[in-house]
Amino acid sequence: MSAIRNEPIAIIGLGCRFPGSANSPHEYWDLLRQGKDAITEVPADRWNVENYYSPNPKAPGKTVSRWGGFIDSIEMFDARFFGISPREAIQMDPQQRILLECVWQALEDGGQVPDRLAGTPVGVFLGVSGWEYQSYLKLDLHSIEGQTVSGVALSIGANRISYIFDFKGPSLITDTACSSSLVAVHLACQSIWNGESCMAITGGVNAILVPDVTVGLGKGGMLSPDGRCRSFDAAGKGYVRGEGAGIAILKPLQQALRDKDPVYALILSTTSNQDGHTWAMSIPNGESQKTLLRKGCESAGISPNKIQYLEAHGTGTPLGDPIEANAQGEVLSENRPPENVCYMGSVKSNIGHLESASGIAGLMKVVLALKHKQIPPNLHFNQPHPEIDFEKLQLQVPQGLVPWPERDEPALAGINSFGFGGTNANIILQGSPLPIDSETPDSVSKGPSFFCLPVSARSQDALKDFARLYLDFFSSKDDCDLHDICYTASLRRSHHDYRFAVAGKSVQDFKEGLQAFLNDEKHHGLSTGKRISLDISGEEKPKIAFVFSGQGPQWWGMGRQLMQQEPVFRAAIKKCDELFSRHADWSLWHELMAEETLSKIHETHITQPAIFSIQVGLADLWRSWGIAPSAVIGHSIGEAAAAYVAGIYSLEDAVRIVYHRGRWLHKMAGRGKMAVVGLPAGKVAKALKGWENEISLAAVNSPKSVTISGDPEALEKMIQPLRQQEIFCHYLQVNYAFHSHQMDSARKGLLQSLNGLQCQTGSIPFYSTVRGKLERGDQMGADYWWDNVRNPVRFHKATEKLVQDGFTTFLELSPHPVLGPNISECLSHLKRQGTVLPSLKHKEDDRRVMVNSLENLYSLGRSVDWNPIFPQGGRCVSLPYYPWQKERYWHEREEKGFDQLAPDVHPFLGWEMEFSSSGWQSRLDKRDLTYLGDHVVKGILIFPGAGF
Repeated sequence: MSAIRNEPIAIIGLGCRFPGSANSPHEYWDLLRQGKDAITEVPADRWNVENYYSPNPKAPGKTVSRWGGFIDSIEMFDARFFGISPREAIQMDPQQRILLECVWQALEDGGQVPDRLAGTPVGVFLGVSGWEYQSYLKLDLHSIEGQTVSGVALSIGANRISYIFDFKGPSLITDTACSSSLVAVHLACQSIWNGESCMAITGGVNAILVPDVTVGLGKGGMLSPDGRCRSFDAAGKGYVRGEGAGIAILKPLQQALRDKDPVYALILSTTSNQDGHTWAMSIPNGESQKTLLRKGCESAGISPNKIQYLEAHGTGTPLGDPIEANAQGEVLSENRPPENVCYMGSVKSNIGHLESASGIAGLMKVVLALKHKQIPPNLHFNQPHPEIDFEKLQLQVPQGLVPWPERDEPALAGINSFGFGGTNANIILQGSPLPIDSETPDSVSKGPSFFCLPVSARSQDALKDFARLYLDFFSSKDDCDLHDICYTASLRRSHHDYRFAVAGKSVQDFKEGLQAFLNDEKHHGLSTGKRISLDISGEEKPKIAFVFSGQGPQWWGMGRQLMQQEPVFRAAIKKCDELFSRHADWSLWHELMAEETLSKIHETHITQPAIFSIQVGLADLWRSWGIAPSAVIGHSIGEAAAAYVAGIYSLEDAVRIVYHRGRWLHKMAGRGKMAVVGLPAGKVAKALKGWENEISLAAVNSPKSVTISGDPEALEKMIQPLRQQEIFCHYLQVNYAFHSHQMDSARKGLLQSLNGLQCQTGSIPFYSTVRGKLERGDQMGADYWWDNVRNPVRFHKATEKLVQDGFTTFLELSPHPVLGPNISECLSHLKRQGTVLPSLKHKEDDRRVMVNSLENLYSLGRSVDWNPIFPQGGRCVSLPYYPWQKERYWHEREEKGFDQLAPDVHPFLGWEMEFSSSGWQSRLDKRDLTYLGDHVVKGILIFPGAGF
């Protein structure tokens, strides 16, 4: 795998779960652009805030903050979707569960199908610092199981993703405290640039489950007493904790463009460094930040004064904010034109400080701002911090939604992040080179305008929810590009077991089909079903039999739309035309495209080659769509195409059979007629007694339907009494008596014409309607085709053999479905449920019929190759995300919970900070460092206002 070190990295997909019910990139952007404040009081399901709150920062076991940014229903998870048992799900840190769901959403958002990525070097780089579920479980030692260790280990947050999706690239967790997720992005980009990863999944997560850390941070003076993060404001007194997760999918730009991925923005450079030895570890080092920003701009090949927006760490602490703003502003303002201010903000003012996930929350904010070309407001900014000279530094904090600056240069932004241990990270972003929601260029032909929307899920309930989401999606749009929507649903989404598909050519068609599905109603253009697992041989179910009709269903204009719209079908017709031209003095293509008044399509010597060619074209087209037969069966002349598809004959030999068969039978024109009789074969045989020299049993099509053939006058006399008994009798639109004594005069000529015919054992089972059984194919020489002309068609017997062999799905390859009722009768007679589908219908839109049958096959569980259906590709557009079917997975402690235990049994609850003339010092109350050593902040002195 090669990599270009200086190639930009594209951000192609986003997934998130942030406070304020921002559970998707769209909802997150709505929260940001509307300037919403997602901070609330601590929910009762986390802990009783009254038990741990005190306005007195020195109160033992108390914190000055009763606020936070919390996500919805953290205890809920769709474990079944990821193949995780309920028992294991309970033992899993919710951070792992949230990450799994956000990764899936980000992959969907970026049009990345997980199955296609399995086994490839996709890297997973995540920032995680929190361990609060581990503390939660430790309160009940009896609840700990073997799965608890992997459930709470930080490393497993990344490793479980790689395991479930079978990703083979690097998989690791980064813990640099508050800069964790941005450092993870840095490492992900390095891995791509170094050629380790072909694609990277990166981001971070944080969960607030127990009061320990909140109490400890309150003691350190970090938390805002009023629960608001006032970034860069004079009233800033700290931050408010937040939780959530964000995921970004990264790919080298050129690969993303080749794959036609959506590109939100470009990462031009990533850098990371350390503050080193400063007067206090948790105090930011302005010089290190300046060095980092300069290095990042140099790596990106830009001047710092070109950056138009900076997403700052901006925790709202009185010490950290001025250090950061002054350091960043000094670099950004160098040689900056006076009129070109740099906007600066921090998403912490909306959703709180997500700690290990704060960097990815900021990055996603900037990515969405670049996409929408707007900069969201920074909340709670009323009076500029007196130690930040905004005018001199040419920095401006947006207090409302402002347009992205319009300049004669790319849109550029920076993201800055640092942790309380001194690890800094910086990212330089550029706007997408492609408008992410632009229309496909007019020069790209989008082809036919009749589409199939496939929708699938891993349960029936989820499928219903998906239908509701799609119905809302279409209802919210007056107009939309159905080509791109169906392209994305077909080629850029996973296909699960529970399925439905809607076919149509307008938004209204899809809305009606979706509503019918939700109402459990039948609707033209709607099909539903469930995929059946592979059988023991690995063959995909349901097994499909291709059924090739005989002469009779031809009509002027048949297949003409497919010849114009489908290259595969057209190529097959052209090839057949070229082969027939070696024998005939007429052109197949000309006859298929002739005006109706000039067409000879109903003359047998033209009809049979035309039907054969249409069937070959349909077979090629179906197979190009991933629909291949597990067996074939043909009726009369239909056996020629069936035998070719089975591999018994080459196309040249099959054409030879059809040409000479049609040529010799054409000589019999005008001598006879054929009629369908609605009686079992035994009863018809009795009725034929006395007529044997004039009428023949031509075909047994089903248990209650036969075709008779012979002299016109005799035929009329024979069926007249049957009609008087109200027995169904219907003449076919032919003036031949196929499969009767009238064919005998063609025997010698046909056998001579087919002398030396080459045949071989077929590669696909061929069910012979001449012999009524499974035929190998290597004994199907010229004699077989005389039998095919003269003897009765044993379609009923061969079809029942197919059904007995496990075939219940039949796809008729014919200009019009004529054998479907016969097959349905055979299925019913054997008490089997089955599906019979057409390929074309008389005077109906060719593609509509094909797509309707395709959606039925998809819903039955067949894999479809969607690529040929969208030969020009399409845009990957935003569609509804998978609807999780969440259940509660949470350990219900048998022992006392946090609210029942005294503060002195919790880590940090008695750890207080005092200030003396010699500086900050710690005083441990009823605590020793050995116990504290189990926890993340062991031995670290925390300083108020440090801004970590």
